[in-house]
Amino acid sequence: MSDGLRLPKFSVGVGDRFAHQAKAQLAACVLAADAGVEVIPVWNKSNREHMIIGSEPSQTRKAADVAVKELGWTKPYFLDADHINLKTVERFLAPCDFFTLDVADLIGQPAKPEAVAAFVKRHPELVGTVTIPHIAEPFKTDETFVTGVANKFLAAVQHAGEIYRLLVEKKGAGNFVPEVSMDETDSPQTPVELLIILAAIADEKIPIQTIAPKFTGRFNKGVDYVGDVAQFTKEFEEDLAAIAFAIRTYGLPENLKLSVHSGSDKFSIYKAIHDGVKKFGAGVHVKTAGTTWLEELIGLAEAGGSGLEIAKEVYADAYAHSEELCAPYATVIDIDPAKLPTPEVVNSWTSEQFTSALRHDQSNKAYNQSFRQLLHVGFKVAAKMGDRYLKALEANEEIVAKNVTTNLFERHIKPVFLGL
Repeated sequence: MSDGLRLPKFSVGVGDRFAHQAKAQLAACVLAADAGVEVIPVWNKSNREHMIIGSEPSQTRKAADVAVKELGWTKPYFLDADHINLKTVERFLAPCDFFTLDVADLIGQPAKPEAVAAFVKRHPELVGTVTIPHIAEPFKTDETFVTGVANKFLAAVQHAGEIYRLLVEKKGAGNFVPEVSMDETDSPQTPVELLIILAAIADEKIPIQTIAPKFTGRFNKGVDYVGDVAQFTKEFEEDLAAIAFAIRTYGLPENLKLSVHSGSDKFSIYKAIHDGVKKFGAGVHVKTAGTTWLEELIGLAEAGGSGLEIAKEVYADAYAHSEELCAPYATVIDIDPAKLPTPEVVNSWTSEQFTSALRHDQSNKAYNQSFRQLLHVGFKVAAKMGDRYLKALEANEEIVAKNVTTNLFERHIKPVFLGL
């Protein structure tokens, strides 16, 4: 099930909303290679982000290709059609070679009773005592339990199968990497539930190379993990064990690995990810690592002058339209309006005050999580500025790039992949 394009063991999802930082992002992967670990970049940009910015996936592809050429990168790299479905896939077909199959809307929608019954009949190994190596306690299941799990996830997996088959028809088998995302559901899957999902994916003959399950805790945009790290560690390691077992049992691709979604800035769980991956000899895809758009703003603010003015202007506009900007991201942000400084206050700030509030350094007393999250969802404001914003990035390329590269390498790649 694994002929064709293969995603290497370690990969990092990088977003580049304005298609200006591909070289700076790739530079972080070059630093990783110099430090002795191969970390493959996967550029991603969702349909929603393209719609907001008014860009096309072909522009993201062009930026990645140019960066690869300029830096002489000879290892693999990918472009992810992030969270696509049958309605949105068309514009991503030509430029992309990695597809995140978004079936979140169908999780919990009941599958046809006869399809569920056939699944349960086909998988007697999932009923009774299920022993997964490296998980201390065997799982006790019965037909009712397996039927319930299948009923919750089977329709979603079947829809993923539909999208996958369309991609094969349009691009050819083995010409892209498929990921299935199951993280947008109400509660984390247990290892045996993940096993049931993987059995269904194997039945659909989707040769997935990454799967994104749901974990305990909150994965808010651009800020640290909120939750019980010990519980996350347990779930992460049990998922690794379930995947290893499913590869052997169902003939899924041997390089199938976990994908940690909203992976950006989840500093408190990076050690658990590194240790778990090392313990199991497994791979991992951290998506999305390093909030590049915020590093652009930090670079502009650090540059001072007109760069700082633009950063302040973006904040003032985001503050004025916070309700509208936050609405699409309501489930993945936690902003305390009382902690947001007024634009008048921010307009009086120096470069250092602005960057201290925005840069994700929890040891800095001036760091402001609400300020950071509002700006995270405020990229629409910069998009409306059009050429003015892009010209500012180009005028301050060196300082912006330094922030992008340093953030991605020091705060993400080092702790996750090097354990430093």
